[in-house]
Amino acid sequence: MSSNKILRFGLPKGSLQEATIQKMAKAGWNISVSSRSYIPYVDDVEMEIRLIRAQEISRYVEHGYLDCGITGHDWVMENSSDVHEVGEFLFSKVSRKPARWVLCVPEDSTVKSVKDLQGKRIATEVVNLTKRYLKKNGVKAEVEFSWGATEVKAHELVDAIVEVTETGSSLRANKLRIVDELLSSTPRLIANHNAWKDKWKKQKIETMAMLLKGALEAEVKVGLKMNVHGTNLTAVVTLLESLRGPTISPLSNKDWFAVETIIDEHVVRRLIPALKAAGAEGITEYPLNKVVY
Repeated sequence: MSSNKILRFGLPKGSLQEATIQKMAKAGWNISVSSRSYIPYVDDVEMEIRLIRAQEISRYVEHGYLDCGITGHDWVMENSSDVHEVGEFLFSKVSRKPARWVLCVPEDSTVKSVKDLQGKRIATEVVNLTKRYLKKNGVKAEVEFSWGATEVKAHELVDAIVEVTETGSSLRANKLRIVDELLSSTPRLIANHNAWKDKWKKQKIETMAMLLKGALEAEVKVGLKMNVHGTNLTAVVTLLESLRGPTISPLSNKDWFAVETIIDEHVVRRLIPALKAAGAEGITEYPLNKVVY
């Protein structure tokens, strides 16, 4: 196989790692990571995977070491990386909510807005984002890089921090108050511009994006199938919410029909009793692996 038939994909090491591996498996690529190697195994001879910190993936994609990769929109912005964004994929280690980079101070701080940080000191992992935010607001303050435990520093070492949160629980536990939000971030599939111009690589990346999106769509939907007597068919179909209307097929008994549909999982608990009351029988709910529009 020629070298140009290999796609180099950046797998984000860290908080997104396990979620990305799980989503890739649902999309059709089984990846296993060894503790002794930064080159994970993938069951696709046309793909090579490199395990790299999410903070660095956009730089390696921009410079062409990687053809594509998954990383947070925040790190693309922090690095000011010139890459092609293929798609947004709303998944994380905690929830399907976006990650938010927020300006925080201790609960008893006198700081009420970013303007109050003039001449103060801020600790964060996203130094460039924070500096641009301060410049936009006309505030001059010292911004220092934080290697970790940033929440603790807010009470003793600095006047404020810029930290990432999904639920806000860690901030509340550390008695911190959010002053402002700098950026909302979700995972993105990004590609190198030259790789995107390559017909084979572009098609491979687009296939990955389509199947990943399908896997994510399937996580919040389920399939329903049931048998319905013809006299109850209209009442049952009226209740169903689906992508393009339910599939209705006649059974061997001409008076009965098989009805199948895909719906949002959260409506099932109220829908099944209503379907039963409307005359549906043999109602079966089943999980989905992918939903591709």
